[in-house]
Amino acid sequence: MSNHFFSLFLLAVIMMPVLPLKASLLTTTNLITSSAPNENNFNPARILEDSDMLDINSLSLAEIQAFLESKNSFLATFKTTNAYGTPNKSVAEIIYDAANNNYDCKDVSLSENPTEAERQSKCRLITTISPKVILATIQKESSLIETTAYNARVDGWALGYGCPDGGSCNPYYKGLGKQINSAALQFLAYMKEPQRYPYKAGQTYTFTNPYGTISKEPMTVTVETQATASLYNYTPHVYNGNYNFYRLFKAYFPPGIRNYPNGSLLQISGEPGVWLIQNGVKRPFTNYSALTSRFDPKKIIIVSSAALTPYTKGEPIRFANYSLIQVESGGIYLLVDNEKRPIDSMTTFKAIGFNQEELIAATENDLASYALGKTITTASAYPTGHLIQNPVNGGVYFVESGYKYPIPDRVFLETKFKGRKVTRGTVEELEKYETGAAVSFDDGELIKSDSVNTVYLISEGRKRPFLTGETFEALGYKFSNVITVSPQHLASYPLGDPVLIQNTPTN
Repeated sequence: MSNHFFSLFLLAVIMMPVLPLKASLLTTTNLITSSAPNENNFNPARILEDSDMLDINSLSLAEIQAFLESKNSFLATFKTTNAYGTPNKSVAEIIYDAANNNYDCKDVSLSENPTEAERQSKCRLITTISPKVILATIQKESSLIETTAYNARVDGWALGYGCPDGGSCNPYYKGLGKQINSAALQFLAYMKEPQRYPYKAGQTYTFTNPYGTISKEPMTVTVETQATASLYNYTPHVYNGNYNFYRLFKAYFPPGIRNYPNGSLLQISGEPGVWLIQNGVKRPFTNYSALTSRFDPKKIIIVSSAALTPYTKGEPIRFANYSLIQVESGGIYLLVDNEKRPIDSMTTFKAIGFNQEELIAATENDLASYALGKTITTASAYPTGHLIQNPVNGGVYFVESGYKYPIPDRVFLETKFKGRKVTRGTVEELEKYETGAAVSFDDGELIKSDSVNTVYLISEGRKRPFLTGETFEALGYKFSNVITVSPQHLASYPLGDPVLIQNTPTN
């Protein structure tokens, strides 16, 4: 039930053949059976805003991956070939690149079978549409976002692209990589070249609903936004196709402003649970040790329930930092922050000084949200980290897994490494370790220096200033959690955008 007409613009972009056919919805598993045409405040004239369609920055690569994991989707771990023939790409990478790293190859001479590398070197980089639109379209067309086990639809026409009603699917567009990329480019053409397509903003149309389970009656609609017109160009029915898109988009990405950046610890007033904002999603702690092994509970911010609404729920945090996990296959991992580090053998396990009684049984799926870290071997010095002081100049390093990380300010010994013992080392021992980047504060920390009154929030490696004390307090931050650092260390962080109250959450 998707109608696609490639424009000359898109032919120049990806050198694909014209598709002057209406493509079919591949599955009906996602159809709505409610009899209420106006439920969820659905307005068929204004399904999506233009800004929402073109918001390529709506989700980062990490946020797309976290979203797939939050749905327990098999797409979170599935890898395939992208539209340009590059193998072993994650679905999150394919979606992100379709939105942010596409190509305009107009007036460029390409080989008969151009590679991605050739396009990168010869073509102009372009952006297309919001990753949110791509995710909702995948679910609308094939239900793969919420499919937990491998499904063959992923290797076919998952976005309904290239499958004409009443005809056979075009094998050229087969495969998730081509489906995602073609759909993204097609939506861009609908937005940028509306004159080439049947449905346009400001015009009135009568839609039939041949696949509707809510209503099959014809509907007359005056389309109010080009994004809505684009949805009708892709699927020329109100029910169920575009109602499905609206329902999914609203459920997946509820309206609201995200006032709290990555690293924030949030607790709804009157409720016991604590949430970590990470990669743009909210992750609940399932036990107190998982929280306290990573963070100081004094830094929890009390908020209204509305403040958490805009965040998609991510994978729960079940294990304490530095937990030793044994999976069904017998493999053992040391969990360090957001990484799972495999231990290569029981010999290494015992040589480091770990005890089998410390092992926690879990499944591979329990660790799916952890990135795979460096393997721990007998040569991996201090896998859980250790503080070593240089006897010559008094400098202290955090040594972990064969690397030494300089500590640029002694305040770290009283904050990030509070309670850790510092061992006086030797120059010879320190020379054995490769030098890494200087230690810095994690996302969510509040810092200032004596030289200025401004308080900064560390977010994604940048210092974001609070412009007023009123903003600081209104968002629930506490001055008792502000860490005073040297002016030199404060200057080492690049300046980020100010922290502002973009809306006022209410219960």
